[in-house]
Order: sequence, then C-alpha cells, then structure tokens
Amino acid sequence: MSNGAKAAIGGVLAAAILWPLLGFWWALLIVVGVPAAGYLLLDPSQRSRLRRINRKRIGR
Repeated sequence: MSNGAKAAIGGVLAAAILWPLLGFWWALLIVVGVPAAGYLLLDPSQRSRLRRINRKRIGR
C-alpha cells in the first residue's frame, strides 16, 4: 500500500471519528487544516523538494 493511500485512509478514519464528537465543520477544519499547517511550516527549500518529488511521480 502506498503512502498516499495510507494517508487517505487515515484522513477518512479521523473524519469518521471526529464528526460525531465535534460536528461536521470542526472535523473538516481539523482534517484539512492540520496537513495544510504542516505544509506551511516547511522551509521554502523543503516545499520545493516536496513539489519536485510529487511532479516526478505524476510523470511516471
């Protein structure tokens, strides 16, 4: 199983667990906001490296 698939399954499970506890909008904010905040915390060189790696995989 690829890392992307593992992350997708983890996101779905997190949303399924958080939704009844916090409500739809809070669960959505957490599921979308945490990865976005993690991306924004990367250095500019790390972001460009991450984009470059993702582009290489698309071209396979």
